[in-house]
Amino acid sequence: MKDLSICIQEAVISGNLLESSARNLQTMLASSGDSTVRESISELLSEKAWAELNDRFFRTLAFGTGGLRGRTIGKQVTRAERGNEQASGRPERPCVGTNAMNFFNVSRATQGLVSYMREYHASQGLAGRPALVVAHDTRFFSPEFTALAAKVAAENGVDVFLFSGPRSTPQLSFTVRAQKAQAGVVITASHNPPHDNGYKVYFDEGAQVVEPHASGIIAKVNTLESDRYTPLPLEQQGTITVLGEEADAAYMARLETLVLDPGLVAATKGLKFVFTSIHGTGGIIVRPMLEKLGFPYTTVPEQEIPDGRFPTVKSPNPENAEALALAILKAQEEGADLVIATDPDCDRMGVAARDRAGQMVLLTGNEIGSLMAYYRVRKLIEQGVITKENAARCVIIKTFVTTDLQKAIAERNGLRCVETLTGFKYIGAKLGKYERALPAEAREAYRTLSEAETRDLRLQHSSYYVCGGEESYGYSAADFIRDKDGNGAAIVFGEVAAYAKSRGLTLPELLDEVYSEYGFYKEQNGSLTFEGAQGAAQIAKLVASYAAHPPAEMDGTKVTGQRNFATESFVDVEGDPIPKENMLIFELADGRRVAVRPSGTEPKIKFYLFAKQEPNPGARFDAQALAALKASVKTSLERLWAWIQTDAAHRAG
Repeated sequence: MKDLSICIQEAVISGNLLESSARNLQTMLASSGDSTVRESISELLSEKAWAELNDRFFRTLAFGTGGLRGRTIGKQVTRAERGNEQASGRPERPCVGTNAMNFFNVSRATQGLVSYMREYHASQGLAGRPALVVAHDTRFFSPEFTALAAKVAAENGVDVFLFSGPRSTPQLSFTVRAQKAQAGVVITASHNPPHDNGYKVYFDEGAQVVEPHASGIIAKVNTLESDRYTPLPLEQQGTITVLGEEADAAYMARLETLVLDPGLVAATKGLKFVFTSIHGTGGIIVRPMLEKLGFPYTTVPEQEIPDGRFPTVKSPNPENAEALALAILKAQEEGADLVIATDPDCDRMGVAARDRAGQMVLLTGNEIGSLMAYYRVRKLIEQGVITKENAARCVIIKTFVTTDLQKAIAERNGLRCVETLTGFKYIGAKLGKYERALPAEAREAYRTLSEAETRDLRLQHSSYYVCGGEESYGYSAADFIRDKDGNGAAIVFGEVAAYAKSRGLTLPELLDEVYSEYGFYKEQNGSLTFEGAQGAAQIAKLVASYAAHPPAEMDGTKVTGQRNFATESFVDVEGDPIPKENMLIFELADGRRVAVRPSGTEPKIKFYLFAKQEPNPGARFDAQALAALKASVKTSLERLWAWIQTDAAHRAG
């Protein structure tokens, strides 16, 4: 075969390879010492696999709302990658490419992170070496990527805390804080398909990186064209400490404080639910917590087995009905009230609940989060924690694309509702702001104080976070974790289910009670998928089209207002600036609303549709009026989504 560089140049001239792909191919060939790289590129070039090469090399993975995320198994697996294929069908080696999750990018990302950590550590005048906590889920190559990240970090002068096996993303967030580490990394692609993996970065407060740290880390990574480095002298290298049961116990002790009324849980008779971790990390913490708190439950045994193939589901995403199918079947067999499912890294939770007719009904992320908010606000007022005097210091945080029902619950009870961009890192940043508002002596001891003590401090000096979350099935109910938490959500929602059961209500009936009091809010989400290099260009084209040529009407209804978060400046209710982001929101004359944004973690452009109907002041919706509203609103959102799809096809064409 011709020299690889000549083949690459000829492919660009003939229009088969993008220029960016060619640059990245040459960079990787020149910088990587892994023989798999040259062998795989040579094979793909000889087979003229241009689409595969462009998908793998058209860009270098960059931090988005979820850090690094990409394919770790190519669409077309090369012979060098396949190697001694495992019994699971996993190739021996990860996908070669600058746009892939592999050893090359894990090493570069860790080198860049560590360089930034050491400079920041020194700039703050901190003693000793900075520390990094590393965790991983059950995905393909997660243990190998974790071991590499720990090795690179330690050899570059950082102490590493490494879990003894798979652990959830929220536990990583908690442990960064508990260990007073400078940063954390979790190797996961959350609920993505089996061929993906990712690299999430957290900073010293336990939240995913935001500015200025995000840009600082990216700048460090982008200066590295090679995954090679020279380890520091042995005496300057960091240590690697393995975390075990003691780290789990500390996390579980704090999770137990999420239950507001332990007596309610103990006294509720007949409650039963099915839990599934969908082959992920959820069972490590959720199962012992459910047992400790006295929640009666069963599992789906075949889904409790850690397995990166996720063989019992099409996708390990708990917001999809198919992912809950086996658990729902078990719930029907056993007469359980509830199904709780968590994704592979256990930061998201999905729910199915039995209705009065005996059918298992899937709840949306908006509905789950609203039930949590309703119960927690109600119970905290009942317990005298939230009062008329301090309600203004209490806060619910949600994203702009999460239901306004949570805003109604907050504001009707005198609480603030803060809206953020999509990504729990922005909620984490708010919690960091509230902690920094405490007196200096309180901040110094904050992470060692009990939940009751921190709550009193926040109510007196800052803001008390009641709960919050995203429509995409992510929730939290305390600030000792700075990310969405499927472990905690399972506990919190279990208490909501106990509350409904104690009143003789099904969960759908409790939701109707919320609607009757606060108004009926309905949402529908949709997305269009465009994969690979061509897909990324198409998504960018669509977003640009909405910005340059916004619709004057949608579904026959006039657009009365629009917000472009990429070009306009906005502040939230606390006066903090909203960072720039590719998101547009269109307000319709009939009260409906549409948000459009490209996903930061998947090759999709997402659409969020909203509708609401509030009762007359002082009134409530009765059952008949609510049923009629549900039907009409559902139809109007379906019609709006059909219009959007037709319009998007025209814009993309």
